[in-house]
Amino acid sequence: MRIQPRIIPRSEHPISRSDISDNALKVLYRLSNAGYKAYLVGGGIRDLMLGHKPKDFDVVTDARPEQIRELFRNSRLIGRRFRLAHVRFGDEIIEVSTFRAAHHITDGERHIEDGRIIRDNVYGDIDDDVWRRDFTVNALFYNIDDFSIIDYVGAMADIEAQQLRMIGDAAARYREDPVRMLRAIRFAVKLGFTIHPDTEKPIYELNHLLNDIPPARLFEEFMKLFMGGQSLKIYHLLRRYDLFQHLFPLTQQMLDQDETRTDGMLCRAFLSTDERVREDKPVTPGFLIAALLWPSLAELVEEYKSNGLTDQDAIMLASDAVLSRQITSISFPRRFTQMARDIWLLQSRLKHRRGKRPMRLLSHPRFRAAYDFLLLRAEAGEDVQEMVDWWTEFSEKHQDRIGESHHGRARLRRSGRRHKPRRV
Repeated sequence: MRIQPRIIPRSEHPISRSDISDNALKVLYRLSNAGYKAYLVGGGIRDLMLGHKPKDFDVVTDARPEQIRELFRNSRLIGRRFRLAHVRFGDEIIEVSTFRAAHHITDGERHIEDGRIIRDNVYGDIDDDVWRRDFTVNALFYNIDDFSIIDYVGAMADIEAQQLRMIGDAAARYREDPVRMLRAIRFAVKLGFTIHPDTEKPIYELNHLLNDIPPARLFEEFMKLFMGGQSLKIYHLLRRYDLFQHLFPLTQQMLDQDETRTDGMLCRAFLSTDERVREDKPVTPGFLIAALLWPSLAELVEEYKSNGLTDQDAIMLASDAVLSRQITSISFPRRFTQMARDIWLLQSRLKHRRGKRPMRLLSHPRFRAAYDFLLLRAEAGEDVQEMVDWWTEFSEKHQDRIGESHHGRARLRRSGRRHKPRRV
């Protein structure tokens, strides 16, 4: 039985074509003029309803991927699990997907293992496609023909109530794709919504399913979770729902052993990252990886040193061990893990302040990152404030010798001010 949607006419909603990307409108009108159905869908509509400026616009249509490709020379087909088209206009990409069929329809183009969708290229119509979307607030359709909004799932009511609710049975949807649990956290924080109880409860029971997600895919989610300017709030929610332990098992062990010290360092690292994002300054995962894994690394370094290894050797061996364990959960690209290694190794070199060593260290390309990390350690309560004060004064005297950071030079803070870590 088909469910009749609620149709919100143009006079009853705030979205105007002037709010929509010109390129998205081009895609919609070209599809429509070619005889296809075409709608704006998803986060762009949600954000406009909330008075936010969308980062991108997605289009859904009854045209098949190959037909979309023929209609737009500036497009390319991507994806295996979900086949779709990217239509490029300079730096802007409009994502165009074909209506997908409802859950119960199966054929050779859908492959499901243990309740999880591995491949899904079964096509349907708009009233099939809506049930394939995750949260109600992401399932609004904007009709270019009459400028109305189509709501099948009570999304407008959920937006008014500021609640995030899964479409369908939440437990089944999480089993289909466990990453939806991380998306629930991210959207709840991004939108400032509460998670509906029926959507929230299965997370506690099914969070272990994240262990089965490929580590490379979880790196993509790491970037969305922690590099968007809301990492501190997301961190707290990940811990609340027992999700954090499946992303950073070693760090969780340290939280269990020493909650105050480990949590204090992580919170300061996330807060600093969020501040940089808000100030439109560059951020890199490398520094955050170094902070997230530092408690585990520091403990292992002390163990190795007690067995007679030098500081540098202990750090190198501990780095190998910690990163090898971590990448079984999240597969970080080498350029980011190498930055974390450099930061850790330089913490040892910062202890040596005699002769020509300090001057040589100033010109090291990772000096600024290592200095910022030292500030972070001091703020987290480690006994390194004397080192912070010495390096602050020394580097102020020799600004011209400091190596370039990834985002250019910036003067170090004077030791008389409160120190806040900056990311390189």
